[in-house]
Amino acid sequence: MHARLTLAVSEALGSPVRTHARTHGGDINDAFDVTLADGRRVFVKSNDAAEPRMFACEARGLNWLRKACAIRIPEVLACGQDDVGFLVLERIASAARAADYEERLGRELAALHRTAPVPHPLHGRFGFPEPNFIGSLTQDNTFAETWPEFYATRRLEPQVRAAIDRGIAPASWQRGFARLFAVMDDIAGPPEPPARLHGDLWSGNVMVDDAGAPCLIDPAVYAGHREVDLAMLRLFGGLGARTLAAYHEAAPLADDHASRVALYQLYPLLVHVNLFGGSYVTSVERALNQYL
Repeated sequence: MHARLTLAVSEALGSPVRTHARTHGGDINDAFDVTLADGRRVFVKSNDAAEPRMFACEARGLNWLRKACAIRIPEVLACGQDDVGFLVLERIASAARAADYEERLGRELAALHRTAPVPHPLHGRFGFPEPNFIGSLTQDNTFAETWPEFYATRRLEPQVRAAIDRGIAPASWQRGFARLFAVMDDIAGPPEPPARLHGDLWSGNVMVDDAGAPCLIDPAVYAGHREVDLAMLRLFGGLGARTLAAYHEAAPLADDHASRVALYQLYPLLVHVNLFGGSYVTSVERALNQYL
């Protein structure tokens, strides 16, 4: 930790930093295991080059998920976004998975999704009161009344446009996705109330806490369709059969939910195209072609 970060964290927590050690914290930020002079141990994320709002958005997202009281979410202890960008969270030590870890993850995700977000009184039900971030990319959360409209215009369209404009994806995507958007009302599934979504739910953002239970980190929150979280978790290796069965028992999914897995994997795949390019372009085309 550089001197300005050390001072900022010390002032925010009211106790000097005694020791710090670099630890795992994702691909974008620096992360530290910090011990304070008063004996507390905390987790600190920092990135002086980050967009100034990034950590504040993450803090509000974590607090929004914590309000559901459904699954463990780390407590936000402090946040800085001026010349030193940082986020301080409770430090959660990791243990081996409990025997019922997978079932508990399914039940607790179902409880999170069932905790209805408060609809925006003026602008609609699907979205969030501010734009936030998925990875380093801005995520448009402007409210929409219907889920198909939100998914097409707030999630897929901005990522498709960015990929084409940057020369990562072929211009033919514009025609292909226009055809998808034309049938979105028919393929997005039966209407459901908005769910409280983590929004970036891949296996790396599901950790095991000190009791062997699931804990969610690094969200990109909004009110949306619950199948999106499940599709992303399946895409990146975190949705086992026992987890899905426990989820379905607690909050039954529509009979045809499996037919929409690739549809709802399009968004994280497009995000990965804009972050990493490469083989994700082919993965997007493979998923898109299932609906054309």
